[in-house]
Amino acid sequence: MVDIVDFSTTSSDIDGLTIITMKQVTDDRGTVREFYRESAFAGNGLGPWKQVNVTETRPGAVRGMHGETMTKLVAVVTGEALGAWVDARPASPTHGAVQTVPLVPGTQVLVPPGVCNGFQALGTVPAQYMYCFDQEWVPGMAGVVCTPLDPALGIDWPMPIDVDDPSIISAKDRDAPRFADMEALS
Repeated sequence: MVDIVDFSTTSSDIDGLTIITMKQVTDDRGTVREFYRESAFAGNGLGPWKQVNVTETRPGAVRGMHGETMTKLVAVVTGEALGAWVDARPASPTHGAVQTVPLVPGTQVLVPPGVCNGFQALGTVPAQYMYCFDQEWVPGMAGVVCTPLDPALGIDWPMPIDVDDPSIISAKDRDAPRFADMEALS
C-alpha cells in the first residue's frame, strides 16, 4: 500500500509566515519527503535558496529568537521540536504576533525577513533542524533578536529550561533583550 500526502500551504497568525506540508510518499519501506521542489515552491511564491544549515539540538535545548533580513524555510529532519515565531517587523499588520507550530518531519515553516525564529527540541533524541536561506549568512548581518524566555511572548515551552545550563540555552539567547526592550533599541 502506498500513502501519498500532497504539498499544501496554510497561512498563520503572522503575515507571510506560511506552514507547509511537504509532499510525502509512504510505502512499506518508509517515507520519501520532497523537502524542496522548485515548481511547487515557485507556484506558491516561495524560494529559491542560497544556503542550507542543519543544527543538531539536544532534547530540552532552546535556540532563538533571531530575525535576520532574509527569508528562511525551516523544518525538523529528525526528532521533533516546538517552533516559535514573533513578528518583529514594525510596519507589519501582525507586528508583535506570536505563532507556535509543532514541528515533526513533513512540516515546514516559511519565515519572512524580520520575523524572529526559535525552537525547543523535544522528545528523547536530538532534533535535526534544517534552515534554508534566500541569502548567504554573513557576520554582522542586519537583524533583530529577543530572548525566547520573554514572558510577554506567552510561549509555553513544553520542557523546563534551566537558564544556568549552557547546554539548554546559550548566554546570548538567555541575555538577549525582551521583545519590548528590543523594539526600544531599534
